[in-house]
Amino acid sequence: MSNKAVRLLTRWLAALCLLPVGAATASADEFRTPSISAVRVEWRAVLDQLRTEINTQPAIASAFTFSGQRRVPAWDPRSTPALVQLNAITSPVFAGIGRSPVPVLLPFDTANYLQARAGGAPETLSVSRYQADFRPADLFYAGPAGYDAQFSLEPNAGDGMPSRTFARPVEVQITGSILTYDLADPQGGKGEPVKALAAQFPDMRRFIREGYVRYAFTRFGVPYVVSIQCLDSTPRPRRLACREAYPVAERFLKALRIAGGKPARARRDISSDLAERPTTFSPDFSYRPSGDIIASSGSRKQGGHVDWTAYSQIRFPVEKAPAFVRSQSFAMRAKSDQPVSGYQWRDNFCEARSFNVGQCASGFGHQGEDIRPGSCQTQPDGPPNCDPKQQGVVAVRDGVLIRSLKQQAATLQINTRNEHIRFRYMHMNPSAMDADGVLNGRAVTEGEKIGVVSNYLDRPNGTSLHLHFDVQVFTRDGWIWVSPYTTLISAYERLIRGRGHENGIELPGPAAVAHALPEDVIHPDPNEGGEN
Repeated sequence: MSNKAVRLLTRWLAALCLLPVGAATASADEFRTPSISAVRVEWRAVLDQLRTEINTQPAIASAFTFSGQRRVPAWDPRSTPALVQLNAITSPVFAGIGRSPVPVLLPFDTANYLQARAGGAPETLSVSRYQADFRPADLFYAGPAGYDAQFSLEPNAGDGMPSRTFARPVEVQITGSILTYDLADPQGGKGEPVKALAAQFPDMRRFIREGYVRYAFTRFGVPYVVSIQCLDSTPRPRRLACREAYPVAERFLKALRIAGGKPARARRDISSDLAERPTTFSPDFSYRPSGDIIASSGSRKQGGHVDWTAYSQIRFPVEKAPAFVRSQSFAMRAKSDQPVSGYQWRDNFCEARSFNVGQCASGFGHQGEDIRPGSCQTQPDGPPNCDPKQQGVVAVRDGVLIRSLKQQAATLQINTRNEHIRFRYMHMNPSAMDADGVLNGRAVTEGEKIGVVSNYLDRPNGTSLHLHFDVQVFTRDGWIWVSPYTTLISAYERLIRGRGHENGIELPGPAAVAHALPEDVIHPDPNEGGEN
């Protein structure tokens, strides 16, 4: 550590010692809301680009007007602003497209679509014809924060596409957002340019992160990310290799056009603040600190990730209390997890897994938290033969589901004026979810039952009875896993109407210590004097 960093650390520790008795403990127990940045959209540039796209079909250019072109009667749809005209044309295909406060970029050729309709093409003609052979959208969801969409390309679809080993449709996701979450993200902003797309997207970055190949770019002042889930490995019939995903993503990106959106009142950045919590303490509920995972349970023997952010005020995902956030993979090592008072939770976000998790010190982690319903013995009013599998799983917020048939993960997409966030549920039975309509585009309300706790992992009885729950927030690198631990504690406190007790602080690893120090101690300002 440099002399400057040592001096800064000394000053910080000295200031900490001057705090009133109990203040340091209280600050460690504070939960904070996330910091979120808002962007400004360059709508004049949007209209210029839209005019260029519409004018590629001169025969239909007169069916679309821009301000200052000519006067038309007030009853004529062309008297409305150009984007209102566009939304009216595309909303039958992409419902609610006008709710997006950012330009909606999709692989949809509006000019060709209008040309075909003017030529008498039947409305039943597949929209794949106008979107580079991608199937009709599996999901389109627009709201006050932006939009999310998912399209698929069949194995043999698309002229000129190379053959591939992967035998299923490739799913492509795109998000455009007026909001981005401000994370301490050492992996953020990396990537390589794509020569084939450099003219269309000068600032584009391609990178593989957290199980997805991602293409991040800025257009009209707005961050967009296109992503495909893949493995950085050799191609297999049942697992898409990232090298097979590249040409699919490039086809998608080359086909992007302005499909809709509508200007909204300018947003302000949202500063982090103290999260609201119950004032009355629970006599039973306690939890170990964020990042305090079971010893040696992290990848490469690294510790956990300290994060006291309550990313959203959610309803707890399991229907009834009591419930336990505890490891399902390293429980036998947790000898110190004996309840201090009633029952105790423990973070398992950064437990050893093969999944890439940029927020964990090792770069690998669990992605979320394991939640186990309380046993029948801990439910005084429960029936004597109650079955933990009948513990309901509920929507944590109003939102829209993202899930295709047979998938074992269900994701809840939240899109509001102040949030753009996702919650994923795992280990419920796919057949039961299919039968219950837990599928792409289904709108659900907070507290609505979407399944039951189960033990499915690639097959029935593949894991213990528990719910895996995780959180993703949108950044300029796309959707990033963040620790749901504090968010779940906060939600559970609201469910039981009592504040939990923090217990059992262990010595943190180097990464956790660094996370807790002021930024200028971790990364001294290179413009100031000092020795390395």
